[in-house]
Amino acid sequence: MSRIGRKLIDIPSGVSLSVDGGKVKVKGPKGELSVDLVPGIDISVEDSAIKVTRQSDDKKTRAYHGMMRALVNNLVQGVSSGFERQLEIVGVGWRAQMQGKTLVMNLGFSHPVEYTPPEGVEITTDGPTKITVKGIDKQAVGHTAAVIRGFRPP
Repeated sequence: MSRIGRKLIDIPSGVSLSVDGGKVKVKGPKGELSVDLVPGIDISVEDSAIKVTRQSDDKKTRAYHGMMRALVNNLVQGVSSGFERQLEIVGVGWRAQMQGKTLVMNLGFSHPVEYTPPEGVEITTDGPTKITVKGIDKQAVGHTAAVIRGFRPP
């Protein structure tokens, strides 16, 4: 059995989980997220914990077991406490600022670089060289931070 897959996921107060026709939906104080359930994987709620099990022991299902547990855990963490990434700009004259919902960065190019975050991701600037990316979806927060970093990688 997968070491990650067999760990139970604690459900914080205010978070509810439902499995409907191949989709796992998690609702919490910060919002609602869902993920498609992989065939061969079952999810059940026992007391105040989520248990992820697999139906068979073939190689592909074993691989999906730990992945599915990690995805559901990310959903639970996201709707209860959210995710955050910190970025720091290092360069002479380089800075970032918010103009409405758009992040405007001066990164040494002849023009400022503008970036509008996707829905569900919030960007704030804490000073001219600190950027904070927040959201409930771990994948969206990480992808947004990677896109911003990609404008001028270190």
